[in-house]
Amino acid sequence: MTKGILGRKVGMTQIFTESGELIPVTAVEAEPNVVLQLKTVENDGYEAVQVGYQDKREVLSNKPAKGHVAKANTAPKRFIREFKNVELEGLEVGSEIKVDTFETGETVDVTGTSKGKGYQGVIKRYGQGRGPERHGSRFHRRPGGMGTLEAKHVLKGKQLPGRMGGDRVTIQNLEIVRVDPERNVLLIRGNIPGAKNSLITVKSAVKAH
Repeated sequence: MTKGILGRKVGMTQIFTESGELIPVTAVEAEPNVVLQLKTVENDGYEAVQVGYQDKREVLSNKPAKGHVAKANTAPKRFIREFKNVELEGLEVGSEIKVDTFETGETVDVTGTSKGKGYQGVIKRYGQGRGPERHGSRFHRRPGGMGTLEAKHVLKGKQLPGRMGGDRVTIQNLEIVRVDPERNVLLIRGNIPGAKNSLITVKSAVKAH
């Protein structure tokens, strides 16, 4: 069954194992997530656990949202997400999900929003090669041919300049190197998508080895 938690990306650091191996890790601070709702097949058509993360001021929340979190006896939440295929036994509205639900060495999938790069050309956006730099060449950093002779139009999917980044990205099969329940921190091997302090979703790996 799936386990999941919401947190924020703190940044990257490195740790040493007992054998002296250096491991680059990303720190994810995951304060206790509050269970706001348990969705069942009978009531909602599917099974899921709805959790809330990070308190926000009541003045920033409307009346229906306040009533929703009041059932869990908690403050309005800034982020609300659902985790499907979660074992519902032992969970109840108002209970907390903490980092110690994960174990050291566990494999997880991490989802975040990649950094926005704005409007970029094809060299930065897709890693295409550039043209000659010598005099007389009029092709330096522009995209190549627009399509075949017969199409008479630019084919759909052609790699062109445009908005880069700001996408929802999931990196699979990352290892949890260390769990720190006192600080509510997960240390995950390698890098994960997103800027510092951005929302991160950590859940059990779908394609775990």
